[in-house]
Amino acid sequence: MVTVKVKLLNESSKLPEYAHSGDAGLDLYSSIDCILKPFERKKVPTGIKLSIPKGYAGFVQPKSGLAIKNGVGLVNSPGLIDSGYRGEVCAILINLDPKKDFIIKKGDKICQMVIQKTEEADIVEVRDLDKTNRGEGGFGSTGI
Repeated sequence: MVTVKVKLLNESSKLPEYAHSGDAGLDLYSSIDCILKPFERKKVPTGIKLSIPKGYAGFVQPKSGLAIKNGVGLVNSPGLIDSGYRGEVCAILINLDPKKDFIIKKGDKICQMVIQKTEEADIVEVRDLDKTNRGEGGFGSTGI
């Protein structure tokens, strides 16, 4: 288990928490009241700052319930919180419902964050890459 230190930025801020034992994602909460109009995107603060240890990162992802029930997602999914970042965690939400406003209240769940181990890569320039069966087959190469 990894320890992530959390600083609450105001009295209404909430600690990230797992909804169920064994969940991978920690729920994150809005620290403001706001409205997302149809197709509007907005940076919504969570009211927390994190200290994620080196060798780990936080990946901010949409909540499936918000997506299916309200059409709300994240513009940059997943959002990345590097271990060296000490600013406020925010989520760039988007309302994809064509007709209804989405109302966010302080303390509402707005997204989730998964803490994952990361590796630093040793980048080496080469003239050629090793051959694979797949080769350069990319978008649509499996018939889908």
